[in-house]
Amino acid sequence: MTIIPSENLTPANVPLQSGPPTREELLVYYPAKFTWQQLKTFVNSGDLGLLKRDRTLQKRYQTWANGIKAEYGSMVNYLLSYRLQWGKPDSLSKLHSRLESPNTPVDPEATTGLVPEGATGQPTKAVGQPPAIPPDAKPYFTADISESLISVIQNDWPYSVPGNIEHTLIWTVLPIFPPDLPPSIRPRLLQDGLWGFTGLSPDSPPPSPSKLPSCLPALAEWGVTEKSLVRSPPGTEEDNKLVREVGSEVQNFVCAKWSEREWETAWFVNPPRLQSVPGLAHIHVFARFKSEEEMAQWDADHPN
Repeated sequence: MTIIPSENLTPANVPLQSGPPTREELLVYYPAKFTWQQLKTFVNSGDLGLLKRDRTLQKRYQTWANGIKAEYGSMVNYLLSYRLQWGKPDSLSKLHSRLESPNTPVDPEATTGLVPEGATGQPTKAVGQPPAIPPDAKPYFTADISESLISVIQNDWPYSVPGNIEHTLIWTVLPIFPPDLPPSIRPRLLQDGLWGFTGLSPDSPPPSPSKLPSCLPALAEWGVTEKSLVRSPPGTEEDNKLVREVGSEVQNFVCAKWSEREWETAWFVNPPRLQSVPGLAHIHVFARFKSEEEMAQWDADHPN
């Protein structure tokens, strides 16, 4: 297969298809609406609903999703019976990560999400089942979770992120929130979700939520304004500490998988009101591979 440099990609040499898009299609037909800095600002704003997919790509997704539901009965059944390969490398995505082994096989028959010819509208696939949870497993997601209980895949329908940003999903059989959430922060977590950052340099902290107004013009086509934001008021220092503790397992998992020397990430867990696939817990990770200069600076800042 001939690899075409990104700067030479055009509609003439990148055909527009159906189903999950290729990297080339994303670059040509669905260019990023947000910069990396804006994306981090949206994550840290308190309202994870600001994170959007290109509107044209969203329409393509809806067509695909309708086909998937007709073929599999539901999106959950599609994920459980086909897409999520628990404990195995992602071999089905058209999009690939630098984390993958160069020997990871890619399925050339990766789904297009179209209903098979002659389909009657009745589900044609057996109902999938998640892997069994061992009796000694912890009751929620932890940084040392068994690989057999998670599926780490590329988001086949990524948000409107720059071309150098990977959008990964960590699906888990176990719930992400512990069952005994502190009462003082439970409503906040259920409304706002969880988020965090890794691999940041000392002189580049997470963007302050106060920077959000300057980024909102990037969301104009979605009709987002400050008045439409859904977020909790600032918490107390003690509440903020409790939230960080609840998110520490995800934070530690991300740090272990995406080396902070090599990667900068912004991760988040949607609250129930924003979950596109209720009933299956998952974590979003936006990851940017650092330059050689950034890695050298990291080494200088972290000599041990």
